[in-house]
Amino acid sequence: MNHCYVDKSVLLYEQITNKRTIPSMSSYADQVKYSQHKKMDMNSKLYCVGCGPGDPELITVKAKRLLESADVIFAPTSKEGKESIALSIVKPILEAREERPDIRELVFPMLKDRGVLKDIWRRNADEIARACVSGRLTLYLCVGDPSLYSTFSYLHKELKERYPSIDVEIVPGVASFTSFASNARMNLVEGEQIMAIVPACYDLARVKDVAKVCDTIVFLKDGRYFNDVVSILRDSMPDNSQIAIAQDVAGDEERISITTLREVDTSIADKYFSLMVVKRAR
Repeated sequence: MNHCYVDKSVLLYEQITNKRTIPSMSSYADQVKYSQHKKMDMNSKLYCVGCGPGDPELITVKAKRLLESADVIFAPTSKEGKESIALSIVKPILEAREERPDIRELVFPMLKDRGVLKDIWRRNADEIARACVSGRLTLYLCVGDPSLYSTFSYLHKELKERYPSIDVEIVPGVASFTSFASNARMNLVEGEQIMAIVPACYDLARVKDVAKVCDTIVFLKDGRYFNDVVSILRDSMPDNSQIAIAQDVAGDEERISITTLREVDTSIADKYFSLMVVKRAR
C-alpha cells in the first residue's frame, strides 16, 4: 500500500478559512498534487524573532519593526502562569502600540524526557501553524539568538516535517555571551585562539576534553552547575586563568564577577539564565 502525504498546513487552512482546498478526487495522490498547487495561494509564514539578552535597546531594528506590526505573537515560558522572559523584554515595544496583538504563551517545561517533550513540541507547533495559515503576521519570540540553545530549534523541526509549506524566517538577536563580554570589557578570543560554547547542565565529563583544546570556554544555562564545572576546570587549566560569571545579563539585576579560577565563588549564579566564561592563562 502506498502512503501519500498531504501537507497539514493546507488542511489547517481549510479548517480555519472554511474554504475547500482539497475537493473530492479519485486518489489520495491527486489530493497531494492539488495541495502543492494551493500552497502558493496561502500567506503562510512564521518569523522567529531573537529578542536579545534582556535590554530592550539591544533588540534589532528588524525585530522591532516586526513587533510593531505583528498580529499574533507566541512566547515561550517554562510553566503555566509564569511570565515569558522573551515577552518581558519586548513589552515596552508592545505597550507603545495602538492596537494590542494577540499574545499567546506556550509552555515548554524544564524536562529531559524526550518522549514527553516531543508531544509538547508537536502540540505547540500545531498551535503556531494554525495562526500562520490564517494569513496573519505571526511571530515566535526567543531570548538571545534563535540559533543558540533555543526552544525554537525543536519547533522548527516539527514545522518543517509536518507543515513544509509554512515559510520560516529567523531574525537573529544579540547573544547573551557577547552582550556580557561587552559589559565586562572582556575580549573573548583573538588570533588563532579557539572558543567553545558548552551547556553546563548536561554531560560534565565532556568538559575536561573541551578544556584541553580550547583557550576560552563559554558555559551557558543553569548556574547551579557552575561549581561542579569549576572543580573539573581546576584539573585542566592553570589556576590563574581568568573566569567571569554573570546572571541576568543585560537586565536591571545584572550581576558580574570577574576573578581567577583559583579564587572564584560560583554562588553569584543560582539561576538558569546564568553564564560563565573561562579564559586560559598563558
